[in-house]
Amino acid sequence: MAETVVLCAADQVVEGEIKQAPLPDGTNVALYRIAGMIYATADMCTHGEASLAEEGIISGKIVECTFHFGTFDVTTGEPTGMPCEIPLKTYPVTVVDGQVQIEV
Repeated sequence: MAETVVLCAADQVVEGEIKQAPLPDGTNVALYRIAGMIYATADMCTHGEASLAEEGIISGKIVECTFHFGTFDVTTGEPTGMPCEIPLKTYPVTVVDGQVQIEV
């Protein structure tokens, strides 16, 4: 059964930046604001042990992991550039009363 987790205030997720937020299990998610919409993915790159929130660069809807320069579409989690081949886990996002929530 899915659990709803409140991550942060929606206004803390800024266009052009990546916000890291912790989950109850100790892992992190990365939050992105793309054209006004908020998206959430796993924070750890699927290719190397690198945090996208700490090391990544967002350009449009593409996040680049600066560890090996692989890229992902943050709206779908799909890899868009080598060496990344495994999709990022994505989470459905809702904003309720100004708070970002995801289902985990």
